[in-house]
Amino acid sequence: MPAAPARRIEAIVIGASAGGVHALLALLSGLPAGFRLPIVAVLHLPEDRDSLLVDIFRNRLQMAVREAADKESIAPGTLYFAGPGYHLSVEMDRSFSLSCEPPVEYARPSIDVLMASAADAYGAHLAGILLTGANFDGAAGLAKIRRHGGLTVVQDPAEAQAPTLPEAAIRTLRPDLILTLDSIKELLLTLDGNSC
Repeated sequence: MPAAPARRIEAIVIGASAGGVHALLALLSGLPAGFRLPIVAVLHLPEDRDSLLVDIFRNRLQMAVREAADKESIAPGTLYFAGPGYHLSVEMDRSFSLSCEPPVEYARPSIDVLMASAADAYGAHLAGILLTGANFDGAAGLAKIRRHGGLTVVQDPAEAQAPTLPEAAIRTLRPDLILTLDSIKELLLTLDGNSC
């Protein structure tokens, strides 16, 4: 396990597509109730159905879980999900905004939109993580996090249910770390220790 970065991480953004629910459950299950960093996640969802992500994760995690709301300030120790049919962005005051702009890489909510806006808001104090997925949404957003000095992490494609997304990210930006889910979980615990 590589050493945690010396810089302080203030937020984590995670993107996933095909296989993402299973991967995210494996990653976040077992995080302690006192985990302090906010986590904002985009999992690709059908626009014509209500999301069950909050219910699924709330019953399995010790941290607060909610769907991100427009103008809501980001709180520590909370897992936020993007709802279906809207792009989720992080504003410079570290609140959320929702928009109905066209899909990016055929997706709305888009991982790229979340990651690019979070990179602007948090700069070098952001960690971006891309997990399993069957399209390219997320690679450009993770590259922007890297350009702003943030920490970039990609799930090992050999472990991913759908390797297209992690492989695209590796080709696009050479992420700081390519790790299994177990190692990413260890990293999250280490990053949380650096958050004070």
